[in-house]
Amino acid sequence: MISIYCDEDVDILIKPLLEAKGFKVLTMLDEKMLGTSDIRQMNHAVEKEYAFLTHNRLDFERLCANYINADKNHYGVIIATRRNVYDLAKRIARVLSGYTKETIKNQSLYI
Repeated sequence: MISIYCDEDVDILIKPLLEAKGFKVLTMLDEKMLGTSDIRQMNHAVEKEYAFLTHNRLDFERLCANYINADKNHYGVIIATRRNVYDLAKRIARVLSGYTKETIKNQSLYI
């Protein structure tokens, strides 16, 4: 099962919704990382081997490209459009059901 690290722009209600579907989920609040830079957040998720969930498409597309260009690995970036948090949790669970920790590595998924 893929573990998910949530950006601070993602509704914190996503955590219990995804945990109920079997995912391990951390938020920036859990990690006391609120207000830190995107690159620091991404590095933290990578250190923990978590996929990163965000609504911040432009910055994280750039970060993913930087990781690839530097021959660094990440554990997936899930870029989600803003929508009802219940619908978002369902979509994330449905899409991630087709991935493992290894197959999501270095992937950018758009949900």
